[in-house]
Amino acid sequence: MKLDPDKLYFLPLGGSGEIGMNLNLYHFRGKWLMVDLGITFDQTPGIEVLMPDTKFIEEHTQNLVGIVLTHAHEDHLGAVPYLWPRLRCPIFATPFTASLLRYKLHEAGLNPSLHEIPLSSGVDIGPFTVDFIRITHSIPEPNVIAIRTSAGTIVHTGDWKIDPDPLIGETTDVSALKKLGDEGVLALVCDSTNVLLPGRSGSEGIIRKNLIDLIGKFPGRRIAVACFASNVARVATCAEAAIANGRLVGLVGRSLHRVDEVARKLDYFKDYPPFLSHHDAGFLERHETLLICTGSQGEQRAALLRIAKGEDRHIFLEPDDVVIFSSRQIPGNEKAILALQNLLVRNGIQVITADEEDIHVSGHPCRDELLDMYSWVRPKIVVPVHGEDHHILEQANLALKHKVPHAITPHNGDLIALTEEGPELIEQVPAGRLALDGKRLIPYKGAVMHERHRLMSTGHALVTLILKEEGSLRCPPSVLLIGISEGDHLETLTAHCVGAIEEAFLSLPLDDRIDDEKVAEAARLATRRTLLNFYGKKTLTHAQVYRI
Repeated sequence: MKLDPDKLYFLPLGGSGEIGMNLNLYHFRGKWLMVDLGITFDQTPGIEVLMPDTKFIEEHTQNLVGIVLTHAHEDHLGAVPYLWPRLRCPIFATPFTASLLRYKLHEAGLNPSLHEIPLSSGVDIGPFTVDFIRITHSIPEPNVIAIRTSAGTIVHTGDWKIDPDPLIGETTDVSALKKLGDEGVLALVCDSTNVLLPGRSGSEGIIRKNLIDLIGKFPGRRIAVACFASNVARVATCAEAAIANGRLVGLVGRSLHRVDEVARKLDYFKDYPPFLSHHDAGFLERHETLLICTGSQGEQRAALLRIAKGEDRHIFLEPDDVVIFSSRQIPGNEKAILALQNLLVRNGIQVITADEEDIHVSGHPCRDELLDMYSWVRPKIVVPVHGEDHHILEQANLALKHKVPHAITPHNGDLIALTEEGPELIEQVPAGRLALDGKRLIPYKGAVMHERHRLMSTGHALVTLILKEEGSLRCPPSVLLIGISEGDHLETLTAHCVGAIEEAFLSLPLDDRIDDEKVAEAARLATRRTLLNFYGKKTLTHAQVYRI
């Protein structure tokens, strides 16, 4: 692939056509710059984490000048410890993001070149001049990234909203965004998550008052609040609510303690006494307890689900205790969240969600906020990202309706030239997903995952035949049926399979009985037909032959 060195190109490999797993690439003068490298989560048994397939950029690592991280959410930096060994380039981030990333890299045994960039400053990375511009979101230090080149300026928003009272950190640097607009912006690459919602996303400041009031309604009862660990402002709100209602805060969940440590190091929690550890919080009386827990999305290994199952050694919830979900459902997690909430209710625990009380605001811009951004930046092109297809199309239409000259609807793998005349789709490059399977990364749509899905759908049958050298059976075939049947029916079904295999073997010509591949295939087909006749599914079936 040969690209014009004087043109500016945009290539998403994750986060376009989906929410999460962000990976965006920019190309200019023969060099590539990556913005964000995130993960998403999966409900496939044995697979919890998915990330973008970096095969394309791995072939160009000699020209990859760096990874710029907009903020510290997992869907923007969570893949770095897994994929950096394939890329091996410098990383650039502001202090909060860099501090959290260091923990992850240390756990992975990695020590890349990690450059900590002061807030509201910039850095030259190859042919790109990158400025970090203050914005608001549901985590400290989110940044709009302005990427300046002689071919034009790109404004890459990352995740953002316009919060007039963010509680942690400063408000959006509107003057810097307007200055970019005055200088001229070629393209705005923009978050699309809430484009379908009218109005504005709301302020974190409003949530503080509501949570303080809500927690005051349950004197004498133990209260747990489930929220995202990275939402430092929400954790601070819980601390304020605890103080206002005579309670002590206990943190339950490893990621909460990590965020707490980083937030205190950077003085975001300087007004609060130390939070109690998981262990110490278990000794508090019910009326003096406010637990902040991970697991608002029903994650299998997070704190709240362990507590609900009675598997936590230190923290217990009793009937009439209260669990407050100060969060929204991430698409794809609905079943897991509902299962967790139902388990809590069955245990006599009162569950309160953001659908019932005004205790959560989104971290993403609604339509009026998007229009504000367009008016400040005044781009020639809008490139919607961070959304499913209908979000991306809706933002493209919104931009065109409000006088942005050009818009395009990208999908992962679309190589797009960004020019004064408008965007142009050049070609599609390979894009996909990698699954974290234990300690290894495998293609999410590869052979291993295909068989994993078949195993879940149909079960597995394994046939073993032991033959004499001349081609006769030394003993009856062995049939192992996994995930197909149980009890007496399993014995009956196994016997039918054995009979069918013996019949198929005896039906083979004598010359074929000394060919292991033909014997194995006959046994496999006989078993598969028998299972299909019995329960109507084409079972994943394998056969093996040994000669003695």
